[in-house]
Amino acid sequence: MRLRTINGTGLIVAGLVATLAALLFPLWSYEDRSGTPLDLLDADTVSTDFGPLSALDRDFITKVRLAGLWELPAGQQAEERGTTKAVRTAGKHLVEGHTFLDARVREVATRLDLELPSQPNAQQRDWLAELSGARGETYNEEFANILRRAHGKVFSVVADVRANTRNSLVRDLADDTNTTVLDHITVLEQTGLVDFEGLARDAATTGPDAPATRSPAPPGPTDAPGSATPVTPSPTFPLPPAASRPKPDIGRP
Repeated sequence: MRLRTINGTGLIVAGLVATLAALLFPLWSYEDRSGTPLDLLDADTVSTDFGPLSALDRDFITKVRLAGLWELPAGQQAEERGTTKAVRTAGKHLVEGHTFLDARVREVATRLDLELPSQPNAQQRDWLAELSGARGETYNEEFANILRRAHGKVFSVVADVRANTRNSLVRDLADDTNTTVLDHITVLEQTGLVDFEGLARDAATTGPDAPATRSPAPPGPTDAPGSATPVTPSPTFPLPPAASRPKPDIGRP
């Protein structure tokens, strides 16, 4: 009889522990998620003369720079290799748009004292290599679809930053980026080669994007970085200028 009482008490205690764990787990898992909007907004935010600068803001600035580092040479390549006027026109828009945006993002980074990458990331280098290996109609199709897919992903990031940033420089950069990206999406679609069904399947099967990179806060004045290492389809298609930093004020105490 006593053994049954002990076993019954143990079952009750176990049940209470399981219930408590079930209640606490959602709270813990939510607090630990790095991709919640509030976390992205407030993580590692620093004060600047132009308003608070969040990790999401800094990640956006980095992404604008990275976009120019591979889309500008891709556009230059399309102007030469495209076999239709529409593809060459799209390439021209990419060159003009990212020449403008790259100058803007370097200006913003200098005023906020942020470092910028000097070469495309691994995935972007793979895209450039894929385009470099294509010819003729295959090149036209790969150019239109690779670039259209990339611009579609960026479009949603720009909207999120524009809606939430509290920094005036980032807000203005988001406006310029939004206009440029929309123009590029339009001219890429005007090639008549975009696989919209493929884009829809990709959106349906691809999980949510990884949380924004938590870029470090501005480190303060340092020496300007060296020249960019060229990573291009060929020497004919140069990268934008290397990132620049403001020089320290030598006369400052």
